[in-house]
Amino acid sequence: MTVLILVRHGETDWNRDRRIQGSTDIPLNDTGRGQAREVGVRLRQALAQPDRAVVASSDLVRAAETARLIAAELGTAAAPPAYPELRERGYGEAEGVGVEEFHARWGEWALAEVPGAEAWPAVRERALRGLRRAARDARMLRAPASVPLIVVAHGALIREVIRHATGDAFPAQGVRLANGSTHTFLLERERLSLMESPALMTD
Repeated sequence: MTVLILVRHGETDWNRDRRIQGSTDIPLNDTGRGQAREVGVRLRQALAQPDRAVVASSDLVRAAETARLIAAELGTAAAPPAYPELRERGYGEAEGVGVEEFHARWGEWALAEVPGAEAWPAVRERALRGLRRAARDARMLRAPASVPLIVVAHGALIREVIRHATGDAFPAQGVRLANGSTHTFLLERERLSLMESPALMTD
């Protein structure tokens, strides 16, 4: 059993400008670095042994830097490993496009068929595969103790994980996962349960 905390990476200039990033490797901006440090402080205060937690991330630079900043606040000794399975969805022709242009060209977000974009089921499958791999590595690193696993990833990927854990009930359409938001799950063998997330808020 692993307590899994998924964190959306800090802000980038493309987030600020409301442009689709996908697999394009955009770095954090100063606001994003501050958000990452704030997440680290919150987790340090919330966890019983913050320096024993394992931090990991996607291999895209915005997630990897967020993970390093969180790990520094927690005082963990190991450098956060990066997993390509946890990359953001590839958005094909939409990468770099502004949100308004996206809707004008392809329609509603969840139903849009963008040339070259990764299929949603493929995003979910690789996300779950990457999280199980990260959990297995964390257990090997900290055995026999059971410690929290903090994984920094991306908005669309985290949405798919939440949808998997809630039978596609959440998040509701239009609910945005903020940069620096945290989402807590319980991973038990093949079962993933959502324990706490802003995505569960309906108001």
